[in-house]
Amino acid sequence: MRTTTRRTVVLVAAGALGIGGIAVAAPALAGVGPFAGQPMAAVTPGPGGFGSGMGFGYGPGGSGMMGAGVRDGTCLDPAITAGRGTLTEQQKTTLGAMAQEEKLAYDLYTAFAGEYDMVVFDRVAASETQHLAAVRTLLTRYGVADPTAGRTAGQFSDPTVQATYDRLLAQGRAGRAAALQAGVTVEQTDIADLSAALDGLNAPDVTQAYTRLRMASQHHLAAFQNWSTR
Repeated sequence: MRTTTRRTVVLVAAGALGIGGIAVAAPALAGVGPFAGQPMAAVTPGPGGFGSGMGFGYGPGGSGMMGAGVRDGTCLDPAITAGRGTLTEQQKTTLGAMAQEEKLAYDLYTAFAGEYDMVVFDRVAASETQHLAAVRTLLTRYGVADPTAGRTAGQFSDPTVQATYDRLLAQGRAGRAAALQAGVTVEQTDIADLSAALDGLNAPDVTQAYTRLRMASQHHLAAFQNWSTR
């Protein structure tokens, strides 16, 4: 029997977090992807797998760190190095929604990691801490209150996000295959939402972060799909 070592994942915060009331109302999760009951974008690897734009391939049979990442969910560090730009009010709202998406993914995968002996959930949850930290850095940089501040595991300020989390958690508790499918749903949603959010941006740092987060979601999606075939 295959055994894995469970790791405790600590949620990491970067920069100053919003304190007090939530300034971002009705985040973008309410308007895009299956979080709003809309069709989600299908992401299917081509013959060579997912191309990262950096010369790496995410397809089956990959080698080195990228090949390992497809199997266990490890992904690249989404550190922000580009300079800031300007955001519209809608883009600031979307940025707040991205924080909620990253928290939803972290909370969900952490819950599944506690129920199933599958290292993929531990690894992807660990990656989500970096992703949420990157988004929180941007929230601070652009003066947007963090809608996840002070929220415990599984708790969200937006009712639509809360309902989505509750539904996916219940789905995943039906068994290993259902939990992996819930992960697929989350990552497909993230890819669709990040792709939409990248349109019309005039902020190099946000563009860099969203592009890397989308790449990471493609990586995570491939990992969940790979585990689903075992």
